[in-house]
Amino acid sequence: MRVTIIDHHMLFADSLSLVLEDAGYVVSEVEPWQPDACLAGILAKSLRSAARLVLLDESLGRLGDSTRLIAPLAAAGAAVVVLVESDGRDRWGRALEQGARGVLHKACTLDEVVATAERVRDGVPLMSPGERAALVASARAEREERRAIRARLGRLTRRESEILGALMTGATVGEIARASFVSQATVRTQVKAILAKLETSSQLAAVGAAHRVGWQPPAPVAGDGHARFG
Repeated sequence: MRVTIIDHHMLFADSLSLVLEDAGYVVSEVEPWQPDACLAGILAKSLRSAARLVLLDESLGRLGDSTRLIAPLAAAGAAVVVLVESDGRDRWGRALEQGARGVLHKACTLDEVVATAERVRDGVPLMSPGERAALVASARAEREERRAIRARLGRLTRRESEILGALMTGATVGEIARASFVSQATVRTQVKAILAKLETSSQLAAVGAAHRVGWQPPAPVAGDGHARFG
């Protein structure tokens, strides 16, 4: 059986190749660390390999998220197993939604990698329907929560957004008040309004929610009379 490895850690990929070749598999590596590598080229090389099993790193370094490769590889008949370093079940679920057959944590043993290849070779499922459903549900729940956070952030006034942006840089209420030429009581009132709209109980939680969805404060408007922070 042919196996293709796509991983931006060269030594890790080489280790997988050696153990799988010793187990009797025909292994090829697609090298995302090459200076001229791009996702389109990686996909083309992977498809040409006609592998039954593709071990795909979830992140390809400078090329970013690899999940865009899952669907076309799966459509070509490959069993895609995503190699992950995180414990985020929602991330695992997103990979399964894209068509991955399974997920392997990079902390697993080499024997587990070989066992995964054997299951693919023998046509045995890599996870139970219940486990798959639970991971996909985690991905959907995370997606809904992110959507809800973005909606709540959209309720903020421009001034509230500026203050949240200042809090994200580490500015204190006192610093925001001094920079804005208003009292700390005024800023605290505005912070309370932010927490209420975001449905959070602390400044730390509000900042965490904003970072979680990649939110950015509005760009400064020249002459709007407000000081800038950070």
